[in-house]
Amino acid sequence: MIDFKNKKIIITGASGGIGRSLVEKFVNLNGNVLATGTKIEKLENLKNDFPSINILKFDISEQSKIEEFIENANDKLSGLDVLINNAGINFDNLSLKMKYDEWKKVIDINLGSTFFLTKYAIKKMLKNKYGRVVNITSIVGHTGNIGQANYSASKAGIVGMTKSLAIEYAKKNITLNCVSPGFIKSQMTDNISDNMKDFLSSRIPMSKLGTGEDVANSVAFLSSDAASYITGETIHVNGGMYMA
Repeated sequence: MIDFKNKKIIITGASGGIGRSLVEKFVNLNGNVLATGTKIEKLENLKNDFPSINILKFDISEQSKIEEFIENANDKLSGLDVLINNAGINFDNLSLKMKYDEWKKVIDINLGSTFFLTKYAIKKMLKNKYGRVVNITSIVGHTGNIGQANYSASKAGIVGMTKSLAIEYAKKNITLNCVSPGFIKSQMTDNISDNMKDFLSSRIPMSKLGTGEDVANSVAFLSSDAASYITGETIHVNGGMYMA
């Protein structure tokens, strides 16, 4: 049975749909969790629901402050064993209409900030001679999608970056892997029409949307000692919509 007792875990983007499921999963598995996000109200609500967690407001777009954030998180947790890079943004637009800022911001945050969070987390993990990093990517990083050239590129970049870092630190007892969700039930999908839900489901062999828990289950596995001989890999959580 997977157990994260005495393991210190950072989860970015913790107040979103998948982020909340990640927090719940790791708390239920006895992890010492630090949840971070950009909105303190949402983080405080999360702590009300999961009193054992630590919270720390931080905007990962502030790349010059990422090293300081990792230091602060490490101090709050008294160590660092697991980093879950879940935070990200999207600015969708057709390629001919996509503005420079829409391209740059998505690449900078989704790919750039994920790299720097991982870099500074690994510096802590090297001292412990142990670490797990799991990056949340997306099905569109493998398939592409209309109007998401920037988002798809950022998520595909995370996969390549993860493989490179996995090779660099394989001998240091630090693993790096990805979880790539497909269509996941969320507040956003709750607000779309029944016709659109039916259309989305029709593209999925399992004929249903996934849940945050489906994603969290795979993240927990890759973060655990049960996956100690797995690195540089991607688990696809998409109901069969994309089979690598």
